[in-house]
Amino acid sequence: MSLTKDIESLIPHRKPFIFVDEIESADKDGSVSYHTFTEDEFFFKGHFPEYPVVPGVILVETMAQAGGAALSFQKTFAEGSLFFLATVDKVKFRKQVRPGDKVKLVITNLRVSARMIKQAGKAYIGDEVAAEAEWMCLVGSAG
Repeated sequence: MSLTKDIESLIPHRKPFIFVDEIESADKDGSVSYHTFTEDEFFFKGHFPEYPVVPGVILVETMAQAGGAALSFQKTFAEGSLFFLATVDKVKFRKQVRPGDKVKLVITNLRVSARMIKQAGKAYIGDEVAAEAEWMCLVGSAG
């Protein structure tokens, strides 16, 4: 059962650059979300057309979007807040993500303040970790 599938109300990203389908759970400690990478994703046309693989940077972006969407869902920040990726650390890619793969995004909130978010995440395919990273976002607004 999901908390919400209305991700567009939570983050400013839009197709073709929104990589969260639903949030399953969220609390002060972290969240669990999902995204299924379909064969129609824009990057598969150029990222190894004969053997399409989700680019690593997209997996990091997917985890960061999941973390930000979950915080927005919990109304942690003022409506309309934007999260600007500032640092990415401890990135490891362990398993290829291919068209049709449903990725489970497990995000841990390491530190959340009015102006900064530090999170860690793991992207799973089934029980296997496909990618993991830590990142920091600065909180701002448009304008």
